[in-house]
Amino acid sequence: MPAPLRFALIGAGRIGRVHASTIAQHPAATLVLVCDPVAEASLAVASAHGARSCTDTADVFGAADVDVVVIGSPTSLHPEHILASVRAGKPALCEKPVAMELAVAEELGSRLADHPDVPVMMGFNRRFDPSFAKARALVADGQVGELEQLTIISRDPAAPSSDYLAGSGGIFKDMTIHDFDTARFFLGDVTSVTATGQHLDPALAGSGDFDGAVIVLQTATSAVATIVNSRHCATGYDQRLEAFGPKGSILAENHRPTTVRLSTAASSDAQDPYLDFFLERYADAYREELTAFIDAVVAGRPVSPTVADGIAALRIAEAAAQSARTGRTVHL
Repeated sequence: MPAPLRFALIGAGRIGRVHASTIAQHPAATLVLVCDPVAEASLAVASAHGARSCTDTADVFGAADVDVVVIGSPTSLHPEHILASVRAGKPALCEKPVAMELAVAEELGSRLADHPDVPVMMGFNRRFDPSFAKARALVADGQVGELEQLTIISRDPAAPSSDYLAGSGGIFKDMTIHDFDTARFFLGDVTSVTATGQHLDPALAGSGDFDGAVIVLQTATSAVATIVNSRHCATGYDQRLEAFGPKGSILAENHRPTTVRLSTAASSDAQDPYLDFFLERYADAYREELTAFIDAVVAGRPVSPTVADGIAALRIAEAAAQSARTGRTVHL
């Protein structure tokens, strides 16, 4: 059995803590270094998993005992950290989105062409969710025939903090970017985007961003994906998907803490609320994503999803924002 890959983690915020825990629990990985400009944050995450900490990313890319890097830094720093990682010969797994602006992402793609032997995988973890992955495999196997309609419902329990929203890039780049990649995962390339943004949550009135959206994506074959988003959901983390074709349909339902249903004189089939945190809902997906990355690096196989997938999703996100502002369909 090969020795575990030695990981460095850039970013000790919320998503960094998720990755740190996932790496630490994986039998083929070991976390050796955590980097964050806030020394207390990097030290706290590192200490929890027996790693050392630093505040300068140069220490990550120059470390002889780091094989691979997970990038969970702010989005604006993703291109810089991806390039530094590949130049150091260290494969990278980078959180979404690949960049804050499409032009920057495309420039990154051009520069990565000079480093074809160092893989960079994008963190679209929903591709690895067991339910969504099985649904996609059934579609690919022709179980519903040629896919005609894909419906994705993605609602968060509550909006993140105003500080987070201010640097998030907006709902389409921050939240819906996962759904754009999922749509491409099932349907292939998108040719047009029509989006309607909503301002319905008083708590987000001053954010300058939409708090909900409905987006319609169309492909060259006239297949359509409909995406429904909201920053709030009273029943928890609402994550559903339906794939429909001439031979039938596939439904991936929400996850709950238990499968218990209660029927009384007051109600019938009452169930637990949906899981209330993305880490609980997608814990399996993060683990499977990490496994896919490790397996590809060890075996020397191509990674997926790639930076090109990240660029494609970001292109759709910018088109959705334009459509929501103008009320017009944007053709890609």
